[in-house]
This record gives sequence, C-alpha cells and structure tokens, in this order.
Amino acid sequence: MGRRVWGCWQGVLSTALLYGSLALFTSILHNVFLLYYVETFVSIYKIDKISFWVGETVFLIWNSLNDPLFGWLSDRAFLSSPQAGSQITNPEVVLKRLKALATNGPLFAVSFLAFWVAWASPGLQFLLCLCLYDGFLTMVDLHHSALLADLAVSATDRTRLNFHCSVFSALGSFSVFLSYSFWDKEDFYSFRIFCVTLAAFSVLGFFLVSRINFHTVFSPFSHLFVRVCYHRLNVGHAPLNHPEKPVTIGQYLKQLSRHRNFMWFVSMNLIQVFHCHFNSNFFPLFLEHLLSDNISASTGSILLGISYIAPHLNNLYFLTLCQRYGVYQVIRWLFMLKLGLSVAMLLAGADHIYLLCVFIASNRVFTEGTCKLLKLVISDLVDEDFVVNRRQQAASALVFGMVALMTKPGQTFAPLIGTWLLCVYTGYDIFERDSVKDSVSGSHVISSSGNPPLRLGCFYMLVFVPITCALLQLVAWSRFTLHGRKLQGIKALRQGAQQGHLIDVKAI
Repeated sequence: MGRRVWGCWQGVLSTALLYGSLALFTSILHNVFLLYYVETFVSIYKIDKISFWVGETVFLIWNSLNDPLFGWLSDRAFLSSPQAGSQITNPEVVLKRLKALATNGPLFAVSFLAFWVAWASPGLQFLLCLCLYDGFLTMVDLHHSALLADLAVSATDRTRLNFHCSVFSALGSFSVFLSYSFWDKEDFYSFRIFCVTLAAFSVLGFFLVSRINFHTVFSPFSHLFVRVCYHRLNVGHAPLNHPEKPVTIGQYLKQLSRHRNFMWFVSMNLIQVFHCHFNSNFFPLFLEHLLSDNISASTGSILLGISYIAPHLNNLYFLTLCQRYGVYQVIRWLFMLKLGLSVAMLLAGADHIYLLCVFIASNRVFTEGTCKLLKLVISDLVDEDFVVNRRQQAASALVFGMVALMTKPGQTFAPLIGTWLLCVYTGYDIFERDSVKDSVSGSHVISSSGNPPLRLGCFYMLVFVPITCALLQLVAWSRFTLHGRKLQGIKALRQGAQQGHLIDVKAI
C-alpha cells in the first residue's frame, strides 16, 4: 500500500515536469530553423526568387490547412456523443495525445536535418523540406498544446503547466546562443554537425520522455494516476449532453463563426504571428546592416542569444502578473509597451548604437513573451467552446488547429512582406545580392537610383512594423470579452458540467 501511494505521488509530482520537458526538445530545433532557413536557401543554396515565392505560397497553404486537418482527425469524435458503451474518457484522451507525441516527436527531429544538406534542386528541396518539417511540427505542437487544456481547467493549474514549459523552452533557446558560433556561410560543415547534434539530442529526449518516463508513470497506476491528476486539476468525466446526430465539419465551422471572441482573438493573433516571425527571419539582417560595424561578433552572439532566451525567462514574471491581474490585462500592457518603445526608438534615430541594441533585443523579448501567453487564452476559448456548444468533451486540439488555420499565414507573410518592403523602399533584393553590393558597402550613401540607403531602410522596417502591429492589435484586443467575471463564469460552468451539473448558457 505504501509503495502504491508513493508511486502515485511521484506520478502527480512529475506531471508538470514531463509536460514542460517536451517543450525543450521542440524549441532547440525550431529556434534554429526560424533563424537560419531563409538565409540558408538564399545565400548558400542560391534559390531563385520564383522558386522561393512558389515554395512559400505552397507552404502557406499547407501550413494553414494541416493544423485544422490534424485537429479534426484527432478530436472529431469529441464533438458528438458516442454510441452506448463506447464513451471516450479523459484519461483515454490524455494517453492518445501522449502516444501521438511519442511517434511524431522523433520524426520531427529527423525532418529538421533535411534543411542543412543539399540533396535536390534548391526550389524542390525548399518546398519538400518546409512541408515535411511543418507537418511533424504541427502534430507535436498540436497535441502538446491540447494537453494544456486537457490536463487543467483552473487558471492556476494552467499557469503552473505553462511555467514549466517556459523554463524548458528557455533552456532550449541556448541552441541559438551556440548557433551563432557555428554559423558560417563560407564553411557550412561545422553548422551541419551542430544541427545533427541538436537533432540527436531531440530524438533521444522525445524517446526517453514519451516512451520511458510516461510509461513508467502510467503503466503501474494508469487509471489511479490519471484520476488523481484530474481530481487535482478539476477535470471530471461526465459528458455535457448527448446530441442525436454527429456534428459535421460544416456545422462546426458555423458554430465557430458565431464565436465572437474566437474571431477577435485570431485577428489579433494573426498579426502577432506575423510580427514574431518577422523578427526571427530578419534578425540576422538587422544585426548585419545596423550593428555589425559597431559591435564585435561575440557581442552579436550574446545579443542573439539573449533575444531568444529572455522571452522564456521573462514569461516566468509575466505568468505571476497573469495570476494577479489576468492574462487579458497583461497582454494589453505588452501591446502598449511595444508601441511605446517603437515610437521612442523612431524619435531617437538609428545612430544611437547601444539604444538600438537594447531595442532590437527588447522588441523580440516582449513580442515573443506575448506569444508565450496566448496558449492560456486559447485554452480559455476551449472552455467557452465546450460550454456554449455543449460538447461531450473539450475539443482542445481542434480549437488549437482552427486558431492555427487563421493565424499561420502570418508565418509565411513575414518573409514575403519583409523582403518586398526592403526591395520597394531601398532597391535591395536579397535574391540578387551581387547587383546591390555597392549599396550594401555604402550603407550611409543614397544609391544612384535615388532610393534610401540600406541601413536606413532596415531601421525604418525595424520600428514601423511593430508600431503598425501594436496599433492594429490594440484595436482587436479591445473587442475581446472573455476575461474578468465572464471568464470566471465560463470556468465554473465547465467544471460544474463535467461534474454532472446542468449548464444554463444564458447565465454566461
């Protein structure tokens, strides 16, 4: 009996750690991917402009559709009542998600390696690598994010799980710190070895956590452990109601279109995804043309590492603020801070090097910090969808997938709009670097075509993009109403429904 209680206590204690550790094995690879994939294909593989745009366009479609597709395949059974004797329970949902992570995690790490060795024509490789990598990343991220809503209902418990994710994601960001030391466009061998090492560590991590640790936790005490976890995290087993017919995809989309908070959230989040990936894609360009003449390579490496690690560490503080003031208010403050810092940098100008260093780093820190909090908001939208539409189970992965359908295009728009803005404003085309070599070397001199210098163009991109994003986001976020007393009411109704109580939707 003592061993049984001890084993169950160990399982409960390690749940948050195991959940958070999965973020480590994703972030060590994905941060490197975001920072270097565009530069690799443009500068090393010499992809042509048409192939780049075709690849990004196909990737845009695939990147948007695979999230709701995988979410629908995973959670469609939760939208309607099962046949008698076949009801899906919450422990089964959790185990199903863990099995998906155990399978797709190592495959995601292997697909990461396909970027760093030329094995086909640049255009074909670019297209295949992006689609393959994003497919496995979507499976990993979708099920890992869905577990946040499946394991916890209360804001305190979800914050605790998110806290562990932030800690491990911060550890994973050290790969960016190291990458700058290995990155060399003239000698790519060292960087390839570095990527192989990261992928091997990720594969081993997914295998150990998903195959060994979770099996150790669930096997001896599977039913007891999951029931204890759900009791601790306020998640029950009773279905809400039993609709007579299965919910079709058309009916689900109609329900979603009437979900006003969902629509305002994805409007805001689309801009946030765009801004996050814009920062990641053009960070090396900003370092090269705004700071490279004034800072050493080691300083650039430190600045790069801080910009990736600090958001996760900062998120630990943001989460404490969320517990005190609520997620909605903290995100609103971050938008206002982004706007204020960008306006201040614009007024200061591009010649204040140290101020520019602080702004480039802080711009990423606060933008990425906002992204880290959005999973908590999506989990709240899962609760509202569950209550308003009277689900038998919360369709967590499907809601996360539909959010991605609306917001993932921002990931593709970032490099496309960024390169277009730079070309239109300065005449600098990253696909034809030889033809603009003179404008790069003479960054403070107006080009012969009358365009502003490249350095000035980079500076204006750096400040005007966050100003525009912040203004649009503040407008959209002001229309979002799932916070305060309404959010508390939604959570109370979900917890009551899952304990077998009736829901009065009109009471929300």
